Amino acid sequence: MSVQNGRAFNEWLRAQLKAKKMSQRQLAQQSGVDHSTISRLVRGDRTPSLGTATKLARGLRELHDEADTPQYFGMVAAAASHPTARVEYALRADDLLNESHVRQVMEYYLALRMRRLSAAQTGPVVRSVTSFPKRN
Repeated sequence: MSVQNGRAFNEWLRAQLKAKKMSQRQLAQQSGVDHSTISRLVRGDRTPSLGTATKLARGLRELHDEADTPQYFGMVAAAASHPTARVEYALRADDLLNESHVRQVMEYYLALRMRRLSAAQTGPVVRSVTSFPKRN
């Protein structure tokens, strides 16, 4: 998640807690995100990972209809259809990987993906074919 989106999320989270008259501990119970992480997000000391943002969104969504959800969820849902988001979700679903492992794999994946995208944009590489003399 970019820093700008992280700040928008932090502001949105503060507003949602206030509007719903909900404590950080209540949200922690509802979402499964540790209350200390929620506290850091509310203060703006931390930018949430996509996984944390999604858990919090789901925790808040359970309290109201989807019609009441802010536009931010649309951005998260759109990101879920992006290939990189699907890879991150799959990695986070693996209980044997911690946050550090997920970051390492994602960094490698994104670097490889960027190389492939860059190669695709420059077009196919034309290689010369050397003709060999015919055998008799």
